[in-house]
Amino acid sequence: MGRNQARVEENSRPKVVEPPRGFHQARVDEKGRLKLPAVFQQYLGDLGEKQVFITTLDLRTVRLYRSSLWKENENLFENAGDDAENADAVAFLSKHYGADSELDGQGRVLVPQELRKDLQVENQPVWLGYDRGAIEVYGEAIYQQKLADSKSK
Repeated sequence: MGRNQARVEENSRPKVVEPPRGFHQARVDEKGRLKLPAVFQQYLGDLGEKQVFITTLDLRTVRLYRSSLWKENENLFENAGDDAENADAVAFLSKHYGADSELDGQGRVLVPQELRKDLQVENQPVWLGYDRGAIEVYGEAIYQQKLADSKSK
């Protein structure tokens, strides 16, 4: 195999983008903007994604999905089969609270007003982590509760 052929094969492999690990603190400002920590901005940038869908599935955490991944979730909801009733409930909740947002030049996204109010993250510190394709955003009370529960096990 020639040197140029090896280079072509190397460049044709899909780039593996590692998601961020651990929790990172941030804040939702008084206007509802969440400035993503640099590791999450880098992650989305490496994936070539600026559009996100922001919602909740459980009324405990805000979840940011890459728009391309959220479209896959919508297909799962539509084709839930035996679990259609539960899928319909989750789909309805996610539509009620959800909205599209785009990273601005400063790495911020706008969290929908009703979502940030009901999950009590407006003008508050939050913790971000990555879980199963989404960026999870925990408000103070939920984060501390989960931390305490994890320590007691």
